[in-house]
Amino acid sequence: MSYEFLNVEKRTGYAVVTIDRGDGINALSRQLMRELIAAAESFIDDLDTTAIILTGTQKVFSAGADLKDPEGNTNQNGRLIERRHALKIGPDMCRAWEKLEQVTICAIEGFCLGGGSALSLACDWRIAGKSSHMRLPEIPLAMNMSWHSIPRLVRAVGPSRAKLYTILGERLYAPEALDWGLVDFMMEDGRALDKAVELAEKVAVLPPISVRMSKESINMTANALNQATSYMDRDQFMLSSSGTDFPEAVSAFMEKRAPKFDGG
Repeated sequence: MSYEFLNVEKRTGYAVVTIDRGDGINALSRQLMRELIAAAESFIDDLDTTAIILTGTQKVFSAGADLKDPEGNTNQNGRLIERRHALKIGPDMCRAWEKLEQVTICAIEGFCLGGGSALSLACDWRIAGKSSHMRLPEIPLAMNMSWHSIPRLVRAVGPSRAKLYTILGERLYAPEALDWGLVDFMMEDGRALDKAVELAEKVAVLPPISVRMSKESINMTANALNQATSYMDRDQFMLSSSGTDFPEAVSAFMEKRAPKFDGG
């Protein structure tokens, strides 16, 4: 399959999936999210690949959801069921990567924001360049953090730090992210992919059935309540985005000014 915004390279025992929209920020448009779902699904029947690296460019992993994507706004005035259905694509993308039997490794350089952070949490391991940072801007933009990412985040850093990271929407630089457990390895800038390849090569020579069964067992234990605690987050998004604070937040963001929220 050919992709517009992805490059999929299969090597001996592992693969590298690179995101590059050519926009300098790797914003997650609906087209890119469809490609990421398709790329994940292309590995379902691949019995020769034991590890998959997901990475961006040397300057950025992803800025998160593309707020300027014309296709993303097509359902704003549609029927409620159409708008709700359109919101499935983000959680579907993350789920597609989480449910893979192969070990997934996310290599992060530059910044990893919002939906990009949610996607990285759907992977098994995260590696970050030393000066990279992660951030969830959803709350300051009058949204909730969705895409079923909250249980994954709580599992990684604990409830207190999950609240700090989610609610304040502040940058979390790689050293602190490492200390918190949000990333597993920190490398010198430009070396995150090198570390990911090192890990992928180690996984690739292990017994593939044992690797897959172990990952599945660990995920079933860690993720047992994920769906039960996050299944309504797209409905929460519909609620939060239906008030006056959301358009005010987006307008302020585009106009580079401080927003004025009134809880409307």
